[in-house]
This record gives sequence, C-alpha cells and structure tokens, in this order.
Amino acid sequence: MPQSTTKKPQTGHLLLELGICVILPTIILKYLSGEDSLGPVYALIFGLSFPLIFGIYQFIKEKRFGFIPALGFISILLTSSIGLLELDPKYIAIKEASIPLIIAIGTIISLKTPYPLVKTFIYNDKILQIDKVDAALAESNSEGLFNQALKVATYILASSFLLSAILNYGLAKYIVKSPSGTAAFNDELGTMNLLSYPVITIPCIIVMIYAMMYLFKQIKQLTGLEFEDIIHQ
Repeated sequence: MPQSTTKKPQTGHLLLELGICVILPTIILKYLSGEDSLGPVYALIFGLSFPLIFGIYQFIKEKRFGFIPALGFISILLTSSIGLLELDPKYIAIKEASIPLIIAIGTIISLKTPYPLVKTFIYNDKILQIDKVDAALAESNSEGLFNQALKVATYILASSFLLSAILNYGLAKYIVKSPSGTAAFNDELGTMNLLSYPVITIPCIIVMIYAMMYLFKQIKQLTGLEFEDIIHQ
C-alpha cells in the first residue's frame, strides 16, 4: 500500500512568523518605548531587529537572494532610518506605499524576462506539479494559450500589490502622525504593524487567491487536468 505523501500543515511556522514579525515588534514598540523603559531609539532598534533577523535567517535557510525578501529588508531599514533620523512621519506613508508599488511594477515588468514573478507566487513547483502540467500543455499544443493565461494572472496579481500600496498609504497616514524619534511615534508604528495584517493582508490574499483560481481554471480547460491532479498532496 503506497504511503501518503500529504504534507504536514505549516500552521506552526505561520504562528512563529506572526509572533516574530508582528506580535513581538508591536509589544516592544508600544510598551517599551517610554523613557522609563528602553526609550524610543532603543525600542525602535530592538523591535525592528526581530523581523530583520528572521528575514536574514530565512535567506540563509533558503540559500538564495529573492526580490521580495530584499524589498522587505529594505523596508525595515527605511523605517529604522526614518525613526532614528527623526524625519517627517509622512515618509512612513510614502515608504509603506512604495514597497508594494515597486512589487506591482516589478511583477508586470517580469513578464518580459525569463523569470516572471507569477511563477514565484502561483505557478511554482511548491504548489503545483509543474512537470505534469507542462507535459499536458505540450500534448494538447496549448502552450501559447497558457502563456496568455499567465499574463492575465500576472495583471490580477499585480493588482493585489497595487491594492496593498493604496491601503498601506491610507493606514499609515491615518495612524502615524507623531514626530519620529518619540515614544508616541513608536506606539503608532506598533499599532500600524498590528493592523496591517487584517486591514491589508487579508484583502490582498483574497485577490491573490482569485488569481490562483483563475489560473487553475485555465489549466483545466486547456489540459483536462483536475485541481486534485496537479496540486501537491
């Protein structure tokens, strides 16, 4: 009897990532920024060090330099710089919007390269049995039509990052108003960090899921393969 190849759920990893990148920084920024504790400068450095170290750990573990992790790394450095240099808090909103906007533009531009980002996010061998799909597409002589479907999925994917840019900017403008380099500024950063997941991440995930379902539907139409036939189990 063949052994099951069902992968264990990644719930533990997700909770760990949320704890390190969201919960810990939020607690430190909101509750340890007072002068009677770490102070605004050290709390900012300490709070942002957790997602920074986690990103470096992931980079070492994956043993590759990715476009998205690199932007995340830059985002943390920019946030630290704005706080430590005591720049106008309006730059937080600009920074929050610019990162997903760059990803949206990069996603579309990547269509002109051998490595479109849609294959990183959706059409990759961690999610799908790519070899099986490619063989079925070749057999039905549908590669050209599938490439068109990938383009449509790319534009849907890019729209999720554009939505993120708009929501990021609005959330940052609404929350972060205190002068940078102060305990109030750190407290607002913590609030923004905490709210960004339900306010921004969830709508964007919904759009990305729509892009995935569109692509799966196109694969079925072009190859006759069902979702269960191509997904890793």
